[in-house]
Amino acid sequence: MSEPTSQWQRLLKNRGVWQGSFTQLSPDGQQISDTPTEVALLPYDGDLAMRQEIRRYPQANYQGQPSETVLDYRSLNRSTLFFEAGAFSQGSTQWGPLSTFGAELGLIADKRRLRLVQLFDQSGELSQITLIREKLKGSDVPAKPALKMTDLLGTWQGESVTQYADLRPEQTQSTELKIEQESDRTIRQTITLEGQRFISTTGQLMGNRLSFTQGSQLMQVLLMPDGASSTCPRCIAPRQPLILEVGWLLDANTRQRMIRMYDATGAWVSLTLVTERKTSAA
Repeated sequence: MSEPTSQWQRLLKNRGVWQGSFTQLSPDGQQISDTPTEVALLPYDGDLAMRQEIRRYPQANYQGQPSETVLDYRSLNRSTLFFEAGAFSQGSTQWGPLSTFGAELGLIADKRRLRLVQLFDQSGELSQITLIREKLKGSDVPAKPALKMTDLLGTWQGESVTQYADLRPEQTQSTELKIEQESDRTIRQTITLEGQRFISTTGQLMGNRLSFTQGSQLMQVLLMPDGASSTCPRCIAPRQPLILEVGWLLDANTRQRMIRMYDATGAWVSLTLVTERKTSAA
């Protein structure tokens, strides 16, 4: 087995110029704005440093004078973790009352990236979602269709890789996610890890939103453009664990998910990347 790559080497998997847009959405998934963007990740000094240029354009097709932000860095902060192929997350390491809170979750595949930012206000309410869809400049990779509930029905089997905030060694597990439609608006999902059932919940489907009301806090799944999904609480409940998740349907039978997990004290605990394939339809 080869040695795992360093976090910096994993960052370098994102090198290049990424063109796309930042789409701001309401907590209910309604589009508020869509801003054309270009993000350049340009290593230098023998790949030991990174220059990051973020350009936001006022018009479609990257027209007009952009606003630009430039960052230079040689190391990564402890709130950021990368996976082998370049997928990553960065965000808050601690949630607490009266503080703003949130994270970015980024997936990468086939010269495309999909990033999701979930932000919560000082009262713990979900305040803003930003969906970022990008492709490498010069590539001709089409966007995915908007995600529908019927795309997700069935049994998904795969493998998860978990990294820990305290830098314990990575852990891999076999996974199974079964999504069933029990009635016109009722969806049941069952998660199994290493052959042992972990959790089973029932949600109510309302348009492009799936709400899970069981447990201590209302969890919401938003079905979004480009095969994307956003899972997070509508309001963070104190003294309860919470997760922030992005999903990306790469094709009819392949999906990636990334989960950022916090414990009951609000501390960031782990980051998990799941790659799964549909093994049976509903």
